[in-house]
Amino acid sequence: MHAKQYEISLPADYDMGVIRERVATKGHLLDAFPGLGFKAYLMRERGVGGSPVNQYAPFYLWNTPEGLNSFLWGPGFQGLSEDFGRPVVQHWMALGYEDGAAVGTRPVAAVRHRRPVPEGTRNGDFADELLAEARSLADLDGAVGVVVAVDPRHWEAVTFSLWADETPKAAGEVFQVLHFSSPELGLLGRGRAW
Repeated sequence: MHAKQYEISLPADYDMGVIRERVATKGHLLDAFPGLGFKAYLMRERGVGGSPVNQYAPFYLWNTPEGLNSFLWGPGFQGLSEDFGRPVVQHWMALGYEDGAAVGTRPVAAVRHRRPVPEGTRNGDFADELLAEARSLADLDGAVGVVVAVDPRHWEAVTFSLWADETPKAAGEVFQVLHFSSPELGLLGRGRAW
């Protein structure tokens, strides 16, 4: 599994209704996309829920590298790049995915918690800590699902959780989920990814 996200930061006075309309009219286009576990169409709005910025920041969990490549090199990402400029795509290798206590419920919020992999740590031990954290978060009321992943180029870990209500029980950056495409959610491996 591969996790990826890009962030499009927008001016403080940007009409975020434009992003809502974009997702409302185009979000369904990935509802059956081959190789896609899920895409959470995420937005942060300045002054809402403590957000300091206006931002469109979709998060993807890919089931196959072919699906990821098909999207990145296809018309969907090209259209986004033409409208907003080509964003930097953050990429993490997924260590594991856990269904949450509210699996099957449409998520309305998401939390991203990023942190460096501590220098000198044993990678396997840290991976076990991340996976245990994912299981603990997934057991909380309202949790829809939890992904833990690492970018080994920058040695950054990310825990990404989806929530069925607007008050998630996880620490980190909180996003609104405008749409949730999950064509291959049922095909994602659960637990440890190796």
